[in-house]
Amino acid sequence: MIEILAAGSAASQPPGWTAWVLPVGMLLIFFFLIIRPQMRQQKAHAERVAGLKRGDEVVTAGGLVGKIVKVDERFVELEIAKGVRVRAVRSTIGEVLQPGSAAPAND
Repeated sequence: MIEILAAGSAASQPPGWTAWVLPVGMLLIFFFLIIRPQMRQQKAHAERVAGLKRGDEVVTAGGLVGKIVKVDERFVELEIAKGVRVRAVRSTIGEVLQPGSAAPAND
């Protein structure tokens, strides 16, 4: 009688691979909802930074808006007002503005 109970309880346990279904599913969800979109954003930012050229109007990560006057390997020189130039690290350029996208506020 003891042998029959032991055999019955062993047959009712799920297979060993089912313990891996939940962790693997969570990793897949984590990858597709968080990691993959972040990789896409990094790639797009790297393309924007690589394509910087003289005359582009850009916004830095610190919020400065200026026109690129000079592009080096690591730095860009921005003109933020007439006669006011600043150097910024090239990777801190957050966005390249389209020409004529916004009207001046003082008009």
